[in-house]
Amino acid sequence: MALLEASGIGKSFGETKVLKDISLTLEQGEALAIIGSSGSGKTTLLRCLNFLERPDTGIIRVGNEVMWDAADPATQKESEIRKKRLHFGLVFQNFNLFPQYTALQNVMLAGELLAKERPDYKANKKQIHAQLEEQAMNLLAEMGLSQRAGHYPHQLSGGQQQRVAIARALALHPDILCFDEPTSALDPELTGEILRVLRDLADRKTTMIIVTHEMHFARDVADRIMFMDGGVVVEEGPAKQVIDHPREERTRQFLTRFSG
Repeated sequence: MALLEASGIGKSFGETKVLKDISLTLEQGEALAIIGSSGSGKTTLLRCLNFLERPDTGIIRVGNEVMWDAADPATQKESEIRKKRLHFGLVFQNFNLFPQYTALQNVMLAGELLAKERPDYKANKKQIHAQLEEQAMNLLAEMGLSQRAGHYPHQLSGGQQQRVAIARALALHPDILCFDEPTSALDPELTGEILRVLRDLADRKTTMIIVTHEMHFARDVADRIMFMDGGVVVEEGPAKQVIDHPREERTRQFLTRFSG
């Protein structure tokens, strides 16, 4: 059984249909790259999977659990949505770090908020905080940022800020890590920093969905590529096959425009 299964996902904003009957699966340890022109629905799909947007139609399953069924109000309770988001770590285009917190505090924040809901929090506050801090420092070390733990976002480069954001997403041990154009806000010289991190995560078999415009990265790192256009999935398959030998004319036109 696939780790993630989404079927019949539809989403409209007013009269505009942004997603039209989208279905996808994702296996444990698989990296899926989603490509397509601006406005094709890539980011909306990612936000629906993370419940930042609520699909109008369709079902989302993680493992054996139904996370969302547009026909079943019982799966749509606001009180449960935040818990469901814990299955997905989301890294945004523009970092979205809290400027008043250090890199370490940004990575620790979500864990601290969840810890405060534990019945043993008051009695074990110091121990819990120490554990969260150790975990956050280990994640920052993985990102090559041990020496930047006490720095605030404005003291970090764009690449460093995005690496903090990735560490923050990893801190809650999500089932699936989602990236929304993680290099689009970076200067070209900093893009390589993030692509190296993503390559390392893929080598470690981290389950990922990556919305990206980096075609060479998608070809060489992703296991599969899904090409979207006009709110539908036009083509999907093994990454090198889709990039090097696309079956669909729309895919070929997109790749020709992009490479041109």
